[in-house]
Amino acid sequence: MFKSIKSKVDFAQMEEAVLNFWDENRIFEKSVEELSDQNTFFFYDGPPFATGLPHYGHLIASTIKDVVPRFHTMLGKKIERRFGWDCHGLPVEFEVEKELGLNGSADIEAYGVGKFNEKCRSIVLRYSNEWKRTIRRLGRWVDMENDYKTMEVNFMESIWWVFKTLWDKELIYVSKKVVAFSPRLSTPLSNFEVNLGYKDTQDPSVTIKFKALDEPDTYFLAWTTTPW
Repeated sequence: MFKSIKSKVDFAQMEEAVLNFWDENRIFEKSVEELSDQNTFFFYDGPPFATGLPHYGHLIASTIKDVVPRFHTMLGKKIERRFGWDCHGLPVEFEVEKELGLNGSADIEAYGVGKFNEKCRSIVLRYSNEWKRTIRRLGRWVDMENDYKTMEVNFMESIWWVFKTLWDKELIYVSKKVVAFSPRLSTPLSNFEVNLGYKDTQDPSVTIKFKALDEPDTYFLAWTTTPW
């Protein structure tokens, strides 16, 4: 009466079959093309650095970034999803420094800032093929062929346009913030960049307790770390 089901299922093979079906029939593309421009949903995706391979954290984020647009697609909204690459920041520069044997801003200036920037541009998509394979295998629907890069002039101009618009609306304010600083690179560091070099170390210190004169219950503490 019912069709028999195999007790042993190769889930990986099943997933590959579904992915192939999506590719052959352009299911993702049709989910965008066949919906009206009059009912759109905009999804802004923070792009990953292309100078590193995808890891567990990327997979979790990509799953969430896939679920939200799919949900709104099922509500009939048109959502264009373009994959992007973050080409700015120290991860790219660090890769080039290692490759060229440079050590800090002084070496970069001696090598030539222009030449260094061009070398950075040349490696930003070094792992793009690995990313494409991983994102596809994850089952995420996103356009990786019509991608964008933050180093493109039109992208940077669009960011400055947004900033100028916020400035005109008096939504930008000047403040102060304590941030980590790299003396080697002469630049502030993000939390992510600081964590790249995080390690546990011993921090010997000396603490001295002084009793206050004429105040029997009052003490002062002097504390210092060793200079080495």
